[in-house]
Amino acid sequence: GRTSQYLIIPVQTHQPNQRNNPMHILLTSAASPLSASLVDQLSPAYTLRLTERRMIKSEHEFVLADLGHDASTNLLVRGMDGVIHVDAMPADADTDVQIDQSTRCTYNLLLAAAGEGVKRVVYLSTLELMAAYDGYLYDTRWRPQPTTAPATLTKFLGESTCKEFAREGKVAVTILRVAPNASAESVAAEITDALTGDHPVWQIVHVE
Repeated sequence: GRTSQYLIIPVQTHQPNQRNNPMHILLTSAASPLSASLVDQLSPAYTLRLTERRMIKSEHEFVLADLGHDASTNLLVRGMDGVIHVDAMPADADTDVQIDQSTRCTYNLLLAAAGEGVKRVVYLSTLELMAAYDGYLYDTRWRPQPTTAPATLTKFLGESTCKEFAREGKVAVTILRVAPNASAESVAAEITDALTGDHPVWQIVHVE
């Protein structure tokens, strides 16, 4: 069977300041360009723990993890106030690997978050799910129309996985459908609102 990896790389400098950084946030897919941009935007306000399937260099706490269905994922989210699930894979990754991350691994992450008492999860999806409505004044109440392309299909599957946890009241989930040209500043602002605002257990926000 599969063996999950779990390794904490201690932070040697820039120790968390409890007074200035009261919220501890886990950020997944740390090697992706979007995650790197979000680290720059969010690190002044939050104490970040980064995670990825492969090693990366960071001044922040880093955990090597594959989001398996075992205690390692519970340890990954333990002590976190919120989770930002970027759910990004390299574009050349096999389709079945991408689907596995957006379904099984997302399920494992949210199951662990619920079990460890994490209150809020932010899932970064794509506004390309609404591309079929181009030219219409659509909103978040409209049904997404994924294609079979992995970039949109995986995000639709990830959203669906998150929705089941929110529907059962296990954890509050905000879906951010991010437009391809959205700035990191805009995404970070919506993440902050999702983590700190008074919101329902399930909400979808379009970030353009």
